[in-house]
Amino acid sequence: METKTVNAYGTEKANAPLHSMNIQRRELLPHDIELEIHYCGICHSDLHQIKNDFGGTMYPIVPGHEIVGRVTKVGKHVNKFKAGDLAAVGCIVDSCGKCEYCQDDLQQFCDEGVTYSFNSPDKYLGGATFGGFSESIVTDEKYVLHMPETLDLAAAAPLLCAGITVYSPLKNWQAGPGKKVGTLGIGGLGHLAIKIAKAMGAYVVVFTTSPSKVEDAKCLGADEAVLSTDAEQMSKYARSLHFILDTVSTKHDVNTYLNMPRHDGSVVLVGLPPEPLSIGAFNVVVGRRSFSGSNIGGIAETQEMLDFCAKHNITADIELINIQQINEAFDRLEKGDVRYRFVIDMASLKK
Repeated sequence: METKTVNAYGTEKANAPLHSMNIQRRELLPHDIELEIHYCGICHSDLHQIKNDFGGTMYPIVPGHEIVGRVTKVGKHVNKFKAGDLAAVGCIVDSCGKCEYCQDDLQQFCDEGVTYSFNSPDKYLGGATFGGFSESIVTDEKYVLHMPETLDLAAAAPLLCAGITVYSPLKNWQAGPGKKVGTLGIGGLGHLAIKIAKAMGAYVVVFTTSPSKVEDAKCLGADEAVLSTDAEQMSKYARSLHFILDTVSTKHDVNTYLNMPRHDGSVVLVGLPPEPLSIGAFNVVVGRRSFSGSNIGGIAETQEMLDFCAKHNITADIELINIQQINEAFDRLEKGDVRYRFVIDMASLKK
């Protein structure tokens, strides 16, 4: 297969700095789109994958799955996009397209294994897929999203992972008028969960370990903000919430929150702690509660989320950086020192 060389940032081993490198992209197939990347968000899972926290990282690795840009070229059979269109690529760039999950637009659960934007086996070139820390990406049109013109593109980039990661469970667990929704954590995921849940009409209660973020939560639109280290405050919320969205990506005690949902309520995990979490049996048996999880969303639902956010003018609160600041950004992300999402201006790759 013919390829072209593009500039990117990645690394060849765990705990090594990211640096400039050249990677190969395939030349366009009939249904492919080439996207010039303008902005790419930085996700906590990028950090985990670089460090091989989940195991299975294939080096060299080029992270990035919150990708926004403009279409530069299209394959001869593409009919959904044309050169010049605003477009986006999220977490998924391929799936089998034939299993029951793909047929139901749940490509993230593909029976044959979904192909992620980076660190998945590349069906075309071999090796691993390379992500959005690069000047361009080539993807089948089925996995490319229409980017609403009305959104600030840099601030919208995190919607491609963080946005859909919280939108999907909020929709599935029916956040809306009359529902009291808890959000655990105010980071890249949590701050978008507040905005989206409020736009859905839910009453939002935020739990945070950081005193400085209590006021932040209210500024983001939360109806209540609770310091989770204050036992007296926490005791007021027992059996009061319909469900809780847990966005924390480090090890934490979820049992603290399992007594807060009403009967048949859930604590829904969307963060990705690398260590196992322990669940006390009585915390789920009493009240018929559940501890559940959710993983991004399919292509159709991701487009639905983008359109919803455009309608309600929802974007992430971001810090825009140049690609040369990437290692500093990852150091800060590991320390929780970002409010609330780093986004790379990919024009800096050409400097």
